[in-house]
Amino acid sequence: MDEHTRDPTVEPPVGNPTGWRPGDADDGVATVDGSGAWEHATLRRAVVHGVRLYNAGDFHESHDCFEHEWYNYGSGTTESAFAHGMVQVAAGAYKHFDFENDDGMRSLFRTALQYLRGVPHDYYGVDVLDVRTTLTNALDDPTALEGWKIRLDDDLPEATAEDYDHAERIE
Repeated sequence: MDEHTRDPTVEPPVGNPTGWRPGDADDGVATVDGSGAWEHATLRRAVVHGVRLYNAGDFHESHDCFEHEWYNYGSGTTESAFAHGMVQVAAGAYKHFDFENDDGMRSLFRTALQYLRGVPHDYYGVDVLDVRTTLTNALDDPTALEGWKIRLDDDLPEATAEDYDHAERIE
């Protein structure tokens, strides 16, 4: 675990997704309640804020959350591939909904699918399998995005003021 991706204040997940280390972490880093630790807590924080903002239709802000975190990881890592893929997901939705540019959306979604290939299905609480399925469907029929939200910890969370504050701080 890299020092710059630690943050013991990041809440634990519902369930046991990839990226979560249940129980006390070997290196003594644990969450506030002592139940375990995220391998990269700042990635989890970016996921929570980014997914909530995506689900609220604030694709640019969602993109910024994932992009800011993506820079913490070297190329070739699962963390980098996931964050980069989610940047492309948010950017593609932005193209579709805000600019009605489905060719641009398709290009971004194809890239996202390449990055998300091989990422575990439950990565940091995100239902990556559902993300990949929806992107694939949207390549043929962009209306697949209508009403679609990203699942996080088996929920469809919406943005709060805290998410917008986070996005503003990282700009």
